[in-house]
Amino acid sequence: MDAVAAVRMYISKMIREAGPGMKVLLMDTETTSIVSMVYPQSEMLQKEIYLFEKLDNRSRDSMKHLKAVVFVRPTDENVNLLADELKCPRYCSYFLYFSNVISKTELKFLAEADENEVISEVSEYFCDFIAAAPHLFSLNLVGCYRGRSQWQSAALLRATQGLAAVLLSLKLSPAIRYQNSSDTARRLAESLRSLINKEPSLFDFRRSETEPVLIVLDRSEDVVTPLLNQWTYQAMVHELLGIRNNRVDLSDVPGVSKELKEVVLSPDQDDFYAANMYGNFGEIAQNIKTLMDEFQVKSKSQQKVESISDMKAFLETYPQFKKMSGTVAKHVTIVGELSRLIAKNHLLEVSEVEQELACHGDHSAALHKIRALISANKLSHANFCRLVSLYQLRYERHTNNDSAGLLDAMRRHGSESGLVRLTASVLEYGGHRVRSSDLFGTENPIHITKRLFKGLKGVENIYTQHKPWIATVIDSAVKGKLKESVYPYLSNAMTRDRSQDLIIFVIGGCTFEESLLVHSINNSGSGVRVLLGATSVLNLGSFMDEVQSAVQGSAVRGARSRTHVDGPSINSFGIS
Repeated sequence: MDAVAAVRMYISKMIREAGPGMKVLLMDTETTSIVSMVYPQSEMLQKEIYLFEKLDNRSRDSMKHLKAVVFVRPTDENVNLLADELKCPRYCSYFLYFSNVISKTELKFLAEADENEVISEVSEYFCDFIAAAPHLFSLNLVGCYRGRSQWQSAALLRATQGLAAVLLSLKLSPAIRYQNSSDTARRLAESLRSLINKEPSLFDFRRSETEPVLIVLDRSEDVVTPLLNQWTYQAMVHELLGIRNNRVDLSDVPGVSKELKEVVLSPDQDDFYAANMYGNFGEIAQNIKTLMDEFQVKSKSQQKVESISDMKAFLETYPQFKKMSGTVAKHVTIVGELSRLIAKNHLLEVSEVEQELACHGDHSAALHKIRALISANKLSHANFCRLVSLYQLRYERHTNNDSAGLLDAMRRHGSESGLVRLTASVLEYGGHRVRSSDLFGTENPIHITKRLFKGLKGVENIYTQHKPWIATVIDSAVKGKLKESVYPYLSNAMTRDRSQDLIIFVIGGCTFEESLLVHSINNSGSGVRVLLGATSVLNLGSFMDEVQSAVQGSAVRGARSRTHVDGPSINSFGIS
């Protein structure tokens, strides 16, 4: 179950079917993201793709010597744009590939528009999702709710199509389970099952010994995870700087050079990132120093060009040297900016209190620490939002709850009234009345005992004590202990046995902390294979967007869209 390999296979097949010769790749905005996540431009050039264009760019030049490989979503807009293109073709031939099912009516419409008979191929290749990692996919869909228990209709259709494409690309026809407490999870599960029933031949795959299981979850069941600051490299970059389709915008970094205003973070193209993306921040700083030392040694060797053989060696190694130079500059800049933000926003102290709220139950101690940070003026608007939200969730039913006092403190410290209201709304989105699980382990005697023993043993790292709720869901599903009353099957599921192959899909977004959890499970040697998917990959900014759309039915206003894989930046809350 490798999402990246599935998308790469489809794209390679498209290009191969177009045959030898110079080609242009025509895409829309979404398929551009799909392709860029798995194929660097340099690799595309090796496959004779010499030009990349958007289908909606009407100022494209006519180049009759090029073949056009068209890869787009089967939307009404794209079909109309294609029809216009075919009536007045700019290229010698067209190979049309749709990322999902296209209707017979639309195919007939395109055939009628092909008056010049330039269409050479039409196929459906099911890569209608963003493959962020082998174990992680996203739909880049932020703000999918319309009120607490309703879908935005376009978002429901997009989520259904995206999930169907994942299953088809991996050749899976799973049993479908969903979170019973969530109407949105039920509706998505039923929508997907309806689509599968309409296209039974597409999903007619050879069944394995144990049927894979898809579990549809709702973010509101665990709102703690997206509220926490992160301390692994990839997650920190997304939380503090923002990652969108493997790109990081560093234009706001003080003194950054022009070349580094936007950088690419891809494990397939960056060996240092691949080796360190899941490492803790303390380890990254040491590994950066090692990388710098290696670069300095190579830099000195490049300066010794005294003979023809030295020149030859220099020319042979220069591309690798230049690449290493770029890698060093990129990561030194990123780690430097992360360090600046950690210091400026007192994130070590803030994160310690976050973990206290998420993992422990001492109300008076937690409240005292929050008030101490407020008194010392150490909370940015974003971190005020985090801590107050976590406090409300943890001590929602505590007799001495002081949520009102903390929200009032937010106002006194200059937080906008909209952010204060939104922080208060976190309870409406994911409070005790909404959740069906014992998120904090305070109700189930077994959970309380586990927490007690964990406290007695101590913790290795106080900043990474928290474990996401989906860890419990995955563990129970693998052991066959996931309660049917809480996570029912759809009626025509073929199996009730435990499964080693799980697809977890989270409406409202997942986090890189959860991605790391799934990566660790897949590499544990247990034989369990988990694929994590979500409508988006969250940081605090995009999570608060989801809260806003759920409780008020509209997107957060004024948020700057510079994170992702998806969503507005944490900088919209004033953390930079």
